[in-house]
Amino acid sequence: MSLQWSTGVRNAILDQIETTIGASAILKIRTGAAPASCATADSGTVLATLLLPSDWMAAASAGAKAKTGTWQDTSADAAGTAAHYRLYATDGTTCHSQGTVTATSGGGDMEVDNVVFAPGQSFTVTTFQWTAPGA
Repeated sequence: MSLQWSTGVRNAILDQIETTIGASAILKIRTGAAPASCATADSGTVLATLLLPSDWMAAASAGAKAKTGTWQDTSADAAGTAAHYRLYATDGTTCHSQGTVTATSGGGDMEVDNVVFAPGQSFTVTTFQWTAPGA
């Protein structure tokens, strides 16, 4: 039998992740493949750096937790094709989460309105959600 958790436990796990990362999370969207783990050094070029809103994720519900508010950058940092993200604590160096980036409806861990970035370009994160295992 596979491990199973109640919806309450799944929601608590997801809400704790946001608490651990902190209220002033920093998101960096980068080129290339993600490193092997969050403990591995950064890779790729930083295309954009976003200071996320202080309440950057909605409260977990039904074992899932989605972004809240508008995650947008009005001026991308560099040119390139977005391929992965890293989510950092307030210090901008402690990585807590990473995953793939695709265009909207592309099925990545994070979806943006356009994966091809140019310096100064505006872009928006359209979809970002975590789903806890053990349903």
